[in-house]
Amino acid sequence: MKIGVPKETFPQERRVALVPDLVAALMKAGHEVRVEAGAGTDAGFPDGTYGEKGAGIVSQRSEIFAWAELILQVRGLGANTQNGRADLDLLKSGHVLVATLDPLSEPQCVKELAERGVEAFALELVPRISRAQSMDVLSSQATVAGYKAVLLAAGHAPRMYPMMMTAAGTITPAHVLIVGAGVAGLQAISTARRLGAVVSAYDIRPAVKEQIESLGAKFVEVDLQTADAEDKGGYAKEMGDDVLRRQRELMTKVVADSHAVITTAAVPGRKAPVIVTAEMVRGMAPGSVIVDLAAERGGNCELTKPGETVVEHGVTIMGPLNLPATVPFHASQMYARNVNAFLKEFIKDGAMAIDMENEVVRETLLTRGGDVVNERVRELLGLAKAEAAPGKAA
Repeated sequence: MKIGVPKETFPQERRVALVPDLVAALMKAGHEVRVEAGAGTDAGFPDGTYGEKGAGIVSQRSEIFAWAELILQVRGLGANTQNGRADLDLLKSGHVLVATLDPLSEPQCVKELAERGVEAFALELVPRISRAQSMDVLSSQATVAGYKAVLLAAGHAPRMYPMMMTAAGTITPAHVLIVGAGVAGLQAISTARRLGAVVSAYDIRPAVKEQIESLGAKFVEVDLQTADAEDKGGYAKEMGDDVLRRQRELMTKVVADSHAVITTAAVPGRKAPVIVTAEMVRGMAPGSVIVDLAAERGGNCELTKPGETVVEHGVTIMGPLNLPATVPFHASQMYARNVNAFLKEFIKDGAMAIDMENEVVRETLLTRGGDVVNERVRELLGLAKAEAAPGKAA
């Protein structure tokens, strides 16, 4: 297949969908690859490194779309509503688009892709099953975000994290609270522990206690009777208002005793739950730091301003957007490996073969034949349930 990699257009996006090392693997499999000039530069992959692996370098974005059959992006339309629409005029019927597309938040964009005749795959919908772990872009990018969040908190804190015995006496360690023990939260725990902090972690899912403790953190016990707080994919489910209210009451003291709080709680396609209230922030010591990784979904902290760093009651509250893009070299490397593994699900013997009996393909395929075929997105659009599709088609 002819595989095109355009430069990302989302503001401050420094990642690239394909790294040079994987170009060679794709070409060995019989594919052709062309990359827009400068696509990998910000991630640390200059054009020359792609050329050395056999990729063609194209100066005009329109040439990539005109030539390619398969388009690889980090953020396609939906996940890039500001600038992604410009690519709609470049997309044509028969194009295959593989990217993150945020379809559960922007279903209308999925409909527009269908109207263009594009066959679109949303990588964030890869099911959480054992054989799909190598394709899980949410997990790989959350790993980067969790790591970087701790560094941000440490960089803005007025204290050092580890306990130290110095000539000026003993320095006590910082206390860090991680809210949400998904992939980002677990990575944040691990990173904070390596920096020497005393780490506690809370998650509404009791099942993650063992994972938290295995990393050397203390599990914050909050009895809310939430045994059903996890869906079949391992993601946290949205909780009711009563559970959230009681959760906040019990969390107030824990937050007050923390020098840094990193929140990671998010429900796919939904507004992030508010866990850290303004009252909790007022109870924190001056100089404390909150890093809200759910800022893109509105934030877990009531005082978070997405994309900004603010100081309230002496507490620094950071609402970073797209943290993986701030570590673009390894974030791109991990994303590209996910993409490479995913392509093997529907490219067989050098051609596209969509098997709707394949759970990975069925769950990620959004559009086909000019129609929206993903049932979750159809429901959001108010469309009738799709007719049963044939099991296999090329």
